[in-house]
Amino acid sequence: MTFDYAARRERLAGLLPAHEVHALLVTSPVNVRYLTGLASSNAAVLVRADGTALLATDNRYIGAARELDVPSVEAADVAGRLKEPGAGIEAASMSVAAYHRLGEGLVPLGPVVELLRAVKDEGELELIRTACEITDRAFADVAPKIAPGMTERELAGLLDRRMTELGADKPAFDTIVAAGENGAVPHHAPTTRELRAGDLVTMDFGARYQGYHADMTRTVSLGPPAAWQREAYELVAPAQRAGRHALAPGASAGEVDTAARSVIEDAGHGAHFRHGLGHGVGLEIHEEPFLGPSRTGRLEDRVPITVEPGVYLPGRGGVRIEDTLVTREGGPELFTKTTKELLVL
Repeated sequence: MTFDYAARRERLAGLLPAHEVHALLVTSPVNVRYLTGLASSNAAVLVRADGTALLATDNRYIGAARELDVPSVEAADVAGRLKEPGAGIEAASMSVAAYHRLGEGLVPLGPVVELLRAVKDEGELELIRTACEITDRAFADVAPKIAPGMTERELAGLLDRRMTELGADKPAFDTIVAAGENGAVPHHAPTTRELRAGDLVTMDFGARYQGYHADMTRTVSLGPPAAWQREAYELVAPAQRAGRHALAPGASAGEVDTAARSVIEDAGHGAHFRHGLGHGVGLEIHEEPFLGPSRTGRLEDRVPITVEPGVYLPGRGGVRIEDTLVTREGGPELFTKTTKELLVL
């Protein structure tokens, strides 16, 4: 997949005057990749308000950098380009030591490139769609193998291996498998705890494909669910559905969160849903925008985002259902299509 990196830099350049800077030194590796195509652990790109740019990296990547559509120099040479006061820097990615080394007059900025990245082009959406298809297929292949006696770590390993076999670069993040009482911990790390008959098992996982991420959570029941388990599931499912339906260009991040959260709060379980409703996905697994009670800003068209409400009952277990979708003018497009009905295995 090829992208118009020059057009991305031009869009960024057009935003700089509003931030009262004449240039922005981009040091986040993900943002450098987004603006130039260079995937590296040590690079920066200086984007000027006039639309010109300069890519700086070290000897390990300079050969690859010179193949790109932006002039490149050794990393040591970029400092001299920042002598004029009023250049912006990425406050979240530049160290204090680097800030002082580059000198006076630099202007720390917030997530300028991250907000630009939130709206995806159709090529990016196709890569995320493929990552989600791999994730769906991996779950379909692994689900029949889930059985009592398997450990959380073994199940996580099965999902990870299957995603790689299906074409993923690697898992999008450390796969979560939480069985029984561990399901009450939203980001539980898999252990040697064995799955048992009567457990609810929550799996939060996704594939990374050509740098782009998928994210999906499903909760299944090992054997017929107890009444409290089915009650929890039948509360989270409509909450998740309400959140999905609220996704639309122009909707506020807080309004979408409220659409799902109010379902859980009205049932008396507000204290058992303790995280935001969702987050953007793309070159990072968690990126702008974020959905939550205190989040501001409005969604735009073509924003891939998750909807993942949950109910977590300490000492007993939990339920979370999560999908990756993209906002569209005619209604959200669902990327993770595995059934959201409670699977009884």
